[in-house]
Amino acid sequence: MTTYVITVPGTFTTGVGGEARARLSRALRPADPHITRMGSTEDLDVLNVNEDNTFTLRLTVEADTGPHAEEEARRLADSALRDAGLDERTAPLGPAFVTGIDSEVR
Repeated sequence: MTTYVITVPGTFTTGVGGEARARLSRALRPADPHITRMGSTEDLDVLNVNEDNTFTLRLTVEADTGPHAEEEARRLADSALRDAGLDERTAPLGPAFVTGIDSEVR
């Protein structure tokens, strides 16, 4: 298994307050990229929100392949959004993609 950092972009289509953002961050905490060498070096946050209500989720996922990691990250993101009271209408997600690979293979 390899640890991947996966980026999932999205947009809040309605005003999302600080409480919903905090719930989303808490729901994503187990997948926080700071636990990887890349996350601590690059200071990757699990949730970044821009002024135009677009956002980026950066998640760590253990998987055998990049496509499997992307699928798992998308599943985690969907679940965390639901836990925060959001859905595909209020926070649609774009395609997930591999941002980095943290592997011990040399």
